[in-house]
Amino acid sequence: MMIEKYKSEHLYEWMIEIRRKLHRHPELAFEEIETAKVLMEQLTRLGISYDYAGPGHAVIGKLFSKNAVAPVVALRADMDALPGTENTHLPFASCMQGRMHACGHDAHMTMVLGAAALLKTSPPPCHVLFVFQPAEEKGGGARVVLESGALQSVSAIFGGHVTHHYRVGEIMVADGVITAQSDRFKIHIKGKGGHGARPHEATDAIVITGLLITALQTLVSREINPVYPAVVTIGTVHAGSAPNVIAEEAILEGSIRSTLPEVRDHIHTGLRRMAKAIGELHNAKIDIDITQGYPPVVNTTRESQIAHRAAEKVVGRTGLMTLDHPSMGSEDFSYYLQKMPGCYVRFGARRHEHEYIPLHSPEFDLNEEVLKVGAAFFDEVVRETAQDYLS
Repeated sequence: MMIEKYKSEHLYEWMIEIRRKLHRHPELAFEEIETAKVLMEQLTRLGISYDYAGPGHAVIGKLFSKNAVAPVVALRADMDALPGTENTHLPFASCMQGRMHACGHDAHMTMVLGAAALLKTSPPPCHVLFVFQPAEEKGGGARVVLESGALQSVSAIFGGHVTHHYRVGEIMVADGVITAQSDRFKIHIKGKGGHGARPHEATDAIVITGLLITALQTLVSREINPVYPAVVTIGTVHAGSAPNVIAEEAILEGSIRSTLPEVRDHIHTGLRRMAKAIGELHNAKIDIDITQGYPPVVNTTRESQIAHRAAEKVVGRTGLMTLDHPSMGSEDFSYYLQKMPGCYVRFGARRHEHEYIPLHSPEFDLNEEVLKVGAAFFDEVVRETAQDYLS
C-alpha cells in the first residue's frame, strides 16, 4: 500500500500538468531546449538550484545536506522524445509534427520532479542530484553527463522506466544484468552488374545478400549456447535498380544484441568470418563496419537491495516484480553503472483493464497514476540510500 504522504492531490495534479506540458512539446535528442526550460522553471519554483551548460547538456538540480560529508545520491531522468507521429488522440497529444514521447520520458522527468518536491519539503540526510539527461534514445547522452564531471562525487545513482509489461502499482527490481549490449553493423557487398538475361557475365549482389542473411541467422541458432540471450537482426536491405538488371551492389544494416562480452565477441568474429567466406565463394568484395552501442545495464547488488526496500515501502510486497530474463533492449543508463554503483528499475504503467501497447508505438500512453508511484519510489530510494550508507 502506498504511503499516505504520497497521496497528496495537489502534488499529483501538479505532476499531471507538468507531464502533459512536456508531452505536448516533445524534442529530439540533443535538441531539448524548451524541455530544459520547463525543468529549470519548475526547479526554481521548488527552490532547488541547478546547473545547465546549454543545449545538448543535462539540467542538474542540486539539493545539499547540512552534512558536508554525507553521501551523494543521483536520480536520473531522460529528456528526449522519438521521431514519429502520435496516434493516441489525447487532448494533450504532441503538437510537434513528427515527434512524440513514445517512450515515456515525459513521465520519467515528472517523477523525478515529484521526488524533488518531496525531498525539498522534507530534506534527507544526504546530498541529492536530479539529473535530467539529454539524448538517451540516440547519442548516448549519459556520456555527455559523465564527461562534464558533474557526477564525480556521486555515491549511487538510480533510474527507471515506465512499461506496459507491468501494471500500475508494480515495480520491477532486480540485481545484475537488466538490459542487453546493443551494437549495429553495416555490410557493403560489391559484385558485378549485368543484364538479367546474361547472369554468367555478372556477380549478383542480391543472390549474395540472400545467402548472407540466411547464414547470419545461424550465428545465434547454431553457434551460441541457447541459455545465453542473443539476437542478430537485419533491419534494412538496399539493392537493385530495375527488374532486368543484375545488382552490382547491396547494403545491409542490422543490430546485434547480447548480454555477455564473450557472446558479443563471438558474434562479431562470426559475422566477419561468414562475410569473408561468402565473398570468396561468389567472387565478391564484402566490407563490414560494426559500431559499438550501449553496454548492458548491470545493477549492483547493494543498490538493488536498497531499491528493493524502497519499492516495498511504496507498493508493498505484492507490487514487487522480479526479472526472469534480461530485456534485449538497450539503455544508456549503463554508462553510469560502469562508473558508479546504482540500480535501474521498471514502473508498471498499464491500466488493469487496458491492452498491452509496446514502447515506441505511435499509440503508446500510460496511466498517470504511475507518476505517484515513481515520485514515491525516487523519494524513498534516496532516504533508504542515505540510511544504508550512513549506518
